[in-house]
Amino acid sequence: MRFWVLWGFDAVVAAVGLGFFLAGLADRSVSSFNAPLWAALLVFLAGVLGGSLLLRSAGHPSVATGLLLVLALPALLGGILLLLMILLNPRWN
Repeated sequence: MRFWVLWGFDAVVAAVGLGFFLAGLADRSVSSFNAPLWAALLVFLAGVLGGSLLLRSAGHPSVATGLLLVLALPALLGGILLLLMILLNPRWN
């Protein structure tokens, strides 16, 4: 159960990353200058999702869960920070 919750959260994070990539393609901000960075990001996201599924099917559920945590923990902390910035409305001056 814990694996699928983390996998679903990581899938949402990957979908957000893919959405930003597609929006960048639409407004032409993804160019040949930053295309390798985007490619690395998308390969990393796909690698975490696909690799965790492969590890779990090979009989290594704890390693697969650890791989999912590599993406889930920073995304969760960033989401909490964003939520705090919206709710607390800090003064930046």
